[in-house]
Order: sequence, then structure tokens, then C-alpha cells
Amino acid sequence: MSQFFSEKWSGLEPYVPGEQPRDTTYVKLNTNESPWAPTPEISEDALGRMRALNLYPDPTYKQLREALAGVLAARSGVAIAPENITVSNGSDEVLSWAFAAWCDEACPAVFADITYGFYPVFAEQQRVPYVEVPLAEDFTVKVADYCTPGRKTIFIANPNAPTGLALPLSAIREILDANPGNVVVVDEAYVDFGGESAVCLVPEYPNLLVTQTFSKSRSFAGGRLGFGVAQASLMADLETLRNSINPYNVGNATVAWGLAILAREDITVGRCAAIVTERDRLTEALRKRGFGVLPSSTNFVFARHATVSGEAIYRECKAKGVLVRHFTKPRIADFNRITVGTFEQTDALMKALDEILEEA
Repeated sequence: MSQFFSEKWSGLEPYVPGEQPRDTTYVKLNTNESPWAPTPEISEDALGRMRALNLYPDPTYKQLREALAGVLAARSGVAIAPENITVSNGSDEVLSWAFAAWCDEACPAVFADITYGFYPVFAEQQRVPYVEVPLAEDFTVKVADYCTPGRKTIFIANPNAPTGLALPLSAIREILDANPGNVVVVDEAYVDFGGESAVCLVPEYPNLLVTQTFSKSRSFAGGRLGFGVAQASLMADLETLRNSINPYNVGNATVAWGLAILAREDITVGRCAAIVTERDRLTEALRKRGFGVLPSSTNFVFARHATVSGEAIYRECKAKGVLVRHFTKPRIADFNRITVGTFEQTDALMKALDEILEEA
């Protein structure tokens, strides 16, 4: 760091993204991206919708919010108005606003000890206290731990990452009912692969924010587009922050692609179904090779081998041209998170694992 870097950031530990190597071609199963690019039809539609890049975007994002409202209403079965939606540069941006809006010295952030690694970074960066709630021995969320009295803002990744486990909608409702005076943020980055979305609860609960992303199920990680859904009062908080930081936070190109993707929800649904099918095949193949695999509701699996360490699996897979994600926290150091890819990518992983296990 330079001599000018503020002392207030001396303890900040940045989020560590998954490896994105450019020097070597890998079978890339480490960052939970979609294995498929947007289809040619979507690409052509997006180019036709593009506004001039010399002009600023519409700061209200009216057209994009209207399209999102229609898709979410159709999926959830409840009325979602455009005014209930904010759009963001990836869902990370709206999550950062949530930490800024509803957490302070009197209202700490509360989240699981094993969950999305950006939560403690957001808390540190916003300089707010936080509490990490231990998962159960089987890595499930202990709902009762979030139903205790006191001021707090609750963040729940559902399905959770890196475990892949999902809470039923009834559990989310239980947490909301126990916290009428606290905001509950449900981070649904992976919900389209088998989770139950809480968007349908937004009209009932004024303390609920649901966030989603285009990065996973909609094959748009490189486009950086996310959104949040909440009632008007919470949305006013988020929009105040957005307009105070960057009212043009989503560019014209991203808006055009977002509209084109939303116009072809059938493609999204079909690709999610294909991932679920391949996830089942990947899980079975891993279990046949001596791995324990947690039941996943996401586009990845969380697995550990009975005799070979997680670090060794990660290191040897990388040496053989396959990237998986390894974490060093003691409770999960024997696990690797493996993205569900194509049929061919799964086969390449199995070939590498067979060689590793034979050598071991």
C-alpha cells in the first residue's frame, strides 16, 4: 500500500474472486459461470435495442424495471410493480447498498459463518459490526438462530454458497415473522437452479429485500447486471443511495442485453433444466469415486473425498488443466466447490480425478 492509503482501511481484507487465468486454457469449473454464452437470437436482439453509447442511460431504468416486473410476476404469481425493483451493476452492488442503508453500530449485520465471502468484506468496508452465525454440523442454516430478539440486519444466501444447500420458503417466512423490526435480505444468486424464491413474499413483508443476478442462470456474468425487489419504503432507501453514489450505475449496453435476455425466458428456463440434469450426473459420478457431495440447489456441487484432501484435489486438478474452487476455512478445507458445466467438461473433470485418485 502507498503511504497515502487511509489508516481506516488498514484491517480491510478484500474479497478473493475465483481464479480467472488468461495464460492457459483450462476447463473452468471454479466461478459458477454459465458454460454457454447468450444465444445468437439474444445477441441480435440486444444489438437492435442498443442506445447510443455517447448518451447517458435513463437514470430511472424504466424499461428494464418494467420487463423485470413482468417476468417476476409471472414466476412468483404475485403482482410486482416496476417501483418495487432497483437495478444494479451485479447483485453485489445492491448488497453493498443494503449494508450501507440498514447496518450501523446499533444494528449489526448478521450472516452465516460459511456463506458468500463478500458479506464480511461489505461489513468491514462500510465499517459496521457483524455477527457470524455458525451453520449446523451438516452445514444447514439453523433458522432459530435468526429468530432471536434484538436489532440486526439479516443476510441469508438462499441457496447458500459455497454449500449449495437451500432453505424452504417456510423457513424464510419464519425468519421474517420473527423480525418485524429488522430488515431481512435474501440473496438469491442461485435460486433458478432449484431454490424457492422469496419474491412472492415481498407484497406481504415490508422488511424484506430479495436480490438476484443475471450472472448465473442468464449467462451474463460478464455483463454485470443484478437487481433488488422490495416494498416502496425499502426501495426508497436503496434508490437514495444509488442516486447519491452513481445514478447511471448500469450502462446502455448492459440494459440492451438485459432486455433481450428477459424477452427469451424460455432459453433461461431450458438452460437451468440442462444444468440440473448435468448436476445430477456430476453428483453421481463423484459419489462413485468416493466423494461425499452435499445436496445442491445451485449450479455447483460441494464435495470432499474420503481420503484425499481438498487442497490436493484442487492442486492436482489444476495441474491437469481443470480449475475447481478450494476454500481454506478450517470447517470446509477438505471440500471443493465444483461448477456444473457441460457434459464434456464433466467428463474432463472425471478423467483428471481418476488419474489423481489412482496416483494417490
